[in-house]
Amino acid sequence: MNIMVIGDIVGKPGRSIVKALLPRLQKELEITFTIANGENAAGGRGITREVKDELLGAGIDVITMGNHVWDNKNILSFIDDEPRMIRPANYPGDCPGQGYHIYNIGFNKKLAVINASGRIFLPPIDCPFQTVNYIVEDVRPLVDYIIVDFHAEATSEKQAFGYYFDGRVTAVLGTHTHVQTADEKIMPRGTAYITDLGMTGPIHSILGMDREAIIEKFLNARPTRFEVAAGPAQMQGVILDLDEDSNQVNGIHRYSYIIKE
Repeated sequence: MNIMVIGDIVGKPGRSIVKALLPRLQKELEITFTIANGENAAGGRGITREVKDELLGAGIDVITMGNHVWDNKNILSFIDDEPRMIRPANYPGDCPGQGYHIYNIGFNKKLAVINASGRIFLPPIDCPFQTVNYIVEDVRPLVDYIIVDFHAEATSEKQAFGYYFDGRVTAVLGTHTHVQTADEKIMPRGTAYITDLGMTGPIHSILGMDREAIIEKFLNARPTRFEVAAGPAQMQGVILDLDEDSNQVNGIHRYSYIIKE
């Protein structure tokens, strides 16, 4: 079966290209299940109930989040009641929402999707390695596949995380940097890996934001208001080819689709 995973969706341009392309791609590529990172889906920061419903209505089955999960306070009105959206599992204490969920997919198969946040150059929350390790030990007897969205900045932390879980999860897929990497591979013990899925949003931007404002920030080092960029959009991510007999990964395939203005 084929699982599509979509890199960080940024603002209206990202949502628009998903709505324009996803239904056709799901049919053409025989996609069984679709996961997307939506932590920047509402105006580039956070998510709202309306945006969440828009993405799920476009054909996405699970929305993962990241360090911007709490940027839009509207999320607190629905995150506890929405099993199709997960936030980083390693937020400490009694935190709203859930860090993983188990879904029924394909013909009598079960998939656990886990979300975790890195700690290098990001807020120092609980250890993602230890947190996800506990979750994996709990869910492994219950599921056929485990996919982890590791939302992290440092490539070294992402690679270490991938090798740490190699052979124990189906895939470790990096998000957060909005720049797609060309290192997709099957690790020695069978786990599919990529350092970053890339970005679903405006092409001629800096991480999805208007490039002039960010350039100005670098030039003057003063506070600058960032806005989602306009113009043509891209949709990036990977497709996982999963063997339904062995439950192993046959392949991980990177994609980048573009819609011009």
